[in-house]
Amino acid sequence: MKILYAEDEAALAEAVEDVLSYHNYLVDTVGDGLEALEYARVEQYDVILLDIMLPGCSGLDVLRTLRAEGCTTPILLLTAKTDVEDRILGLDLGADDYLPKPFAMGELLARIRAILRRQETYVPDVLRCGDLELDQRSSQLRCGEAYVDLPRREYLLMELFMRNQGMYFSTETLFEKIWGYETEVDISTVWVYISYLRKRIAALGAHAELKVKRGVGYSLEAAP
Repeated sequence: MKILYAEDEAALAEAVEDVLSYHNYLVDTVGDGLEALEYARVEQYDVILLDIMLPGCSGLDVLRTLRAEGCTTPILLLTAKTDVEDRILGLDLGADDYLPKPFAMGELLARIRAILRRQETYVPDVLRCGDLELDQRSSQLRCGEAYVDLPRREYLLMELFMRNQGMYFSTETLFEKIWGYETEVDISTVWVYISYLRKRIAALGAHAELKVKRGVGYSLEAAP
């Protein structure tokens, strides 16, 4: 899952990003409204978190613009304002929910999960491919009674494959989605992590396979 988070308060932004990353979300954090608009227009996000009081362009203006441009990504407003009118305006402009500051991290995570459950295509907490299961809350990869706790990057790769079974992803696409082009690691890291996942699937004895097509990419499929 990929989140755009717009917040100009540096300490809060860092804390929230750390919590979201720990819970296996990929996060792009920006500090002003104009940058938020730029990111939202060129990237595909599962959720957008918008502080209302942003420099450059307010969160409400970002919301208004994105909805006018046809963006349907779920948007959660974060606001230190107590005025009911601001909350009503945000919801009327197309926000899916709002969360007053200061907020507990647990509640923020719960609100994000609730927003995701309201998507047109419901995504369960446990993803399945054949007898292979990925628990999104615990980051466990399971087959029957056997399980393994996946490190963050392996989890993100497996989640992507589980959500798009039968779809082939090139090495370049996997690198961009999981590591991003601003990372210092080499693209060959993708092959290393694919190898890790293949070994874990085999060790669990699951009837699922990470297949490869030369010149095309990788795909997760249930074994016959």
